[in-house]
Amino acid sequence: MQYINRVLSKCTPIKLKISLKKCNLGQQELLALGHKVSGLSLAIEQNKVAAVLQKQVPRNIKEVQSFLGFASYYRNHIKTFAHRASSLYKLCSKYIVFEITKGKRDEYERIKYEFTNAPMLILPDFELTFKL
Repeated sequence: MQYINRVLSKCTPIKLKISLKKCNLGQQELLALGHKVSGLSLAIEQNKVAAVLQKQVPRNIKEVQSFLGFASYYRNHIKTFAHRASSLYKLCSKYIVFEITKGKRDEYERIKYEFTNAPMLILPDFELTFKL
């Protein structure tokens, strides 16, 4: 209850209105913006994983751009996403003939596979020291 009071006390001075019909108070987890948020963790929503698995290999530049836009939104969950997607990004250039080679198809399938094994992101312990 103390956290709710803290939030409400910040909203009152700036005259921010809150619709109680749209509020979900006291939940352990929630779905927001394609993520499953729970406590200190963030995971990809399962129906988004299912959607990416149903996608076929792109047949044109627009389909590649659509896939890359979707996948890039979740890039924090996919290790070395930029490196893995680089050959697909090159396909979007107007100076390159669009051709899905076996290597590009493999990269596409590898990124799709990474969605099924995407790690849950957890906030660090700020009491510990960070090493970069």
